[in-house]
Amino acid sequence: MAGRSSWKGYLKISLVSVPVKAYTSTSSAATISLNQLHAGCNSRINYKKTCPIHGEVQNSDIVSGYEFSKGQYVVIDTEELEKLRTESDRSINVSTFIKADTLDPIYHSGKNYFLVPDGPIGQKPYQLIHDVMQNQGVHAVAQVVISKKEELVLVRPVDRLLTMTALNYAAEVKEPQSFFDELVDSAGTKEEVALTTQLIDALTSDTFELSQYKDLYTERLTQLIETKVQGKELVAVPAGEEPHVINLMDAITQSMKQIKVPSAGEKPPRKAAPSKTERPEAAAKKTAPKKRKSG
Repeated sequence: MAGRSSWKGYLKISLVSVPVKAYTSTSSAATISLNQLHAGCNSRINYKKTCPIHGEVQNSDIVSGYEFSKGQYVVIDTEELEKLRTESDRSINVSTFIKADTLDPIYHSGKNYFLVPDGPIGQKPYQLIHDVMQNQGVHAVAQVVISKKEELVLVRPVDRLLTMTALNYAAEVKEPQSFFDELVDSAGTKEEVALTTQLIDALTSDTFELSQYKDLYTERLTQLIETKVQGKELVAVPAGEEPHVINLMDAITQSMKQIKVPSAGEKPPRKAAPSKTERPEAAAKKTAPKKRKSG
């Protein structure tokens, strides 16, 4: 089950309205949260909401207000806020479509949602929009109100779903040009360019499996917690060597020796995509990078 949706409304393209539900794309199940404790007795630190006149208060006794002058507030009821929402606030309002590679990912805010049809009536128009966007290689730019905040979003097809990615507005993203004064023109020699090209070609794969990458820090943290719970003696993780800054050509040459880069003129073999009958775990093993000895 997908769980509870975080938003409901319509995907609107001109006069076409498709009822949709939005689900957050990330899960916190794999993360570990540490609590704050009192060092003296290991009791958990509490955060209580208090009123300077009446002391501790319950959530049910808290309302929202706007300070219009020092110490003076006007109370805004949640029902009043709900009445301010228009039909457009309940919709993902598409303003334009752009080619898939038009917008650089630097503008992505990191908040992503999966959109799914909300009810049988939305199934056909949802799939129609998805399929045409995928065939045309386009993404939709839209605006939507989520959690009382108007978001600029990018709607794009991913697999069989439409996904919605919140964007940063242009004014919120620093211009790359503002850092150009940190750069010094240092073009490589013909030999350096050739060797670097060989190195990158040798490490380039036609297939990519994100599942082969693991959160190693969380794994080590889990082991640490389990060890302390069991009361075992802790064993320190061997400290890795700090990377040494060495001559560029020496570094490239040593890297090429480690990964057995083909000689000049010899094209490195590409990794083939797994066949349809090949098991996913077998394919992952083929694409996973081999562990290398330090040195």
